[in-house]
Amino acid sequence: MEETIKLRLPEEDEIIGIVEEKLGGAHFRVYCMDEKTRLCRIPGSKKRSMWIDLNMVVLVKPWVAQPDERGDIILKYNKQQVEELKKRGLLK
Repeated sequence: MEETIKLRLPEEDEIIGIVEEKLGGAHFRVYCMDEKTRLCRIPGSKKRSMWIDLNMVVLVKPWVAQPDERGDIILKYNKQQVEELKKRGLLK
């Protein structure tokens, strides 16, 4: 019996990224799959419940004002979800 994994795929304005550096104060440097490095933060509503470490795979929503430089981390993926993303070719 195969276990089903609940997987949230990126929508139109969202990008998968990998955390490169912790900058403190819920800010991180994230390398995104569109080959841009963004300064990302965890929004206030998720700040307490989301623990992020280096090399974690996250879902980033770029800001409207500075889409190529800044973004919000809206979700982190666990190991099973990362494997599924690799299978689907969404993660390089």
